[in-house]
Amino acid sequence: MKIKKEYIAQSDGEENRMSNYTQTFEADTGKILNIVINSLYSERDIFLRELLSNASDAIQKRKFLGQTDPSILNIEADSIEIIVNKKKKIIEITDTGIGLTEAELAETLGTIAKSGTSAFLKEMEGEENSKDAAKTLIGQFGVGFYSAFMVADKVEVVSRKAGDTQCNSWESDGQSGFSISTSEEEQAVGTKIRLSLKKDAKEFADPDKIKGLIKKYSDHISFPINIKEADGEIEQVNSATAIWTKTASEISKEEYKEFYNSTFGAFDEPFATLHNKSEGTLEFTNLLFIPKTAPFDLFDPERKTKINLYINRVFISNDLDGVIPTWLRFIKGILDTTSLDLNVSREMVQNNPVLKKISKSLTKRVLSELKKRLKKDEEAYDAFWEQFGKVLKEGLYEDLENKDKIAEIIKVHSLKEDKLITLQSYIDSMVDGQDKIYVLTADTLAQAQSSPHLEGFKAKGIDVLLMTDPIDAFWTSQMRSFQEKNFVSISREKYDITKLGDVKDEDVEETKNADETYSPIIKECLGEMVEDVKASHNLVDSPVRLVAGEGGLDFNLERILKAQNPDFEGSKKILEINTNHDLIKKLPALPSETQKSLCRVLFEQARILDGEMPSDSLQFSKDLITIGLKLK
Repeated sequence: MKIKKEYIAQSDGEENRMSNYTQTFEADTGKILNIVINSLYSERDIFLRELLSNASDAIQKRKFLGQTDPSILNIEADSIEIIVNKKKKIIEITDTGIGLTEAELAETLGTIAKSGTSAFLKEMEGEENSKDAAKTLIGQFGVGFYSAFMVADKVEVVSRKAGDTQCNSWESDGQSGFSISTSEEEQAVGTKIRLSLKKDAKEFADPDKIKGLIKKYSDHISFPINIKEADGEIEQVNSATAIWTKTASEISKEEYKEFYNSTFGAFDEPFATLHNKSEGTLEFTNLLFIPKTAPFDLFDPERKTKINLYINRVFISNDLDGVIPTWLRFIKGILDTTSLDLNVSREMVQNNPVLKKISKSLTKRVLSELKKRLKKDEEAYDAFWEQFGKVLKEGLYEDLENKDKIAEIIKVHSLKEDKLITLQSYIDSMVDGQDKIYVLTADTLAQAQSSPHLEGFKAKGIDVLLMTDPIDAFWTSQMRSFQEKNFVSISREKYDITKLGDVKDEDVEETKNADETYSPIIKECLGEMVEDVKASHNLVDSPVRLVAGEGGLDFNLERILKAQNPDFEGSKKILEINTNHDLIKKLPALPSETQKSLCRVLFEQARILDGEMPSDSLQFSKDLITIGLKLK
């Protein structure tokens, strides 16, 4: 460390210290500074956010300390002033905060390093998987001020501490070190930061650019942020108020809507508004809006969330992962917390365990609100569900912690009802002895309603959930049960409804005997096209259906997987036959070739009814002609 200091006696005989000295950055400090300037920030324009936040904190500190020492209070109105000199490429930011002494300038702006810094840097240089941990640790060093060097090749700080008469200056190029001297500038209590912009950062010498950044990042700082242009005109840029800091009783429905529309570019009215303040271990305020209308990018592959994160009313990000789960990405709103430090990187905030806890709390609040809305106005909720139900159901597959709560608010079509119902409603209407939730997935509701899989259930008065979203096949497999009732896909073999419902099957033995008559014929005709052929108790009108065997997938799930991966072959199916159907009964008396044609047509018919194309269209056409000629 190289230090040069000079002490000059004042003419009045009092010995005031007037310092002029230079100091190199400590080795570790220099390394961290290099990281901040060159690597840490993803966007350079947040330098203004950091400096304005520091200015706001300085004013808040002066106000706080003034409670016990009124002499240091500012008798004028507090503010932050920005002067933009477009010609000279200089930005000045002046606050009316507590100010800094010479020693504080050296300590606060000249020393980043703390105990453990060397170990931290060594970790940074180590394995790649230590990178995230390193980003988290950076927040311990309070380096937000140094983001100024991303846009400036020289930074000057002129400051006067409240209660002092002396003004001190700190200056650095962000490279080798810094200098401190007594300033000759006239400076009221507070701090002035002067940035000499780099050649590649001249865009920030534009007052309109700075105004835009203030609106984006610092609009809700509680002190006026004024811009003074070259002509001397002063303009307050920020609103200096935050609607979410008010109580809900102070805000009208129209004010909420206006804020929702103007802040998020929305044109609809919110379906629900959640305005809450939490105190205690986690301190945060949320103002969340659940829209009525789905945005155009709801199913964008990136699945970005739309929550504006503020830390102590300073904007951090509007697309930060982790503020709210992706299956709630349609929600727009504000999260403002004092439980997080205003760190220097998005990554640090994103990976902070405090944010994860807040996210859990927000998720529970949203689910609770949606449950209330479902009970209060089911018709309005159904309209909301039609817009966002597909996205909410992603949570059933992805969010193991909240899947049961999500399941309480989902709506589904069913065989017996002509309206959307809840899973609880389905359970409440189960027939005697039923202990499973029967599910049929399909591409469309019409396809599901016409499926031969439903025939046995219709005959017995047993309801079936009809699901048509691609995610349905996944979440029912993932979740497995609701209220201790297992989900069972009726396109699979392993279930038995013979003893359930209005009609009991008493002809089990008769069906078994018929099976021994017809199944061998069909199995011989189809050969390797099917896994097996069996008699069915679930068919009434249709002659056949295809079902998945032991270990087989739900039909719709298998179809989705095939679409995603052309090499995915799936499994062979079991052909179930209705031994009471006339076509099946005709089989034994038909010539061998006609038997084969009829069996192949029945197989392809079953495929078509499940939403598949014939496996061999040409052969299918020929078989239809053969059968038509023989059976006329």
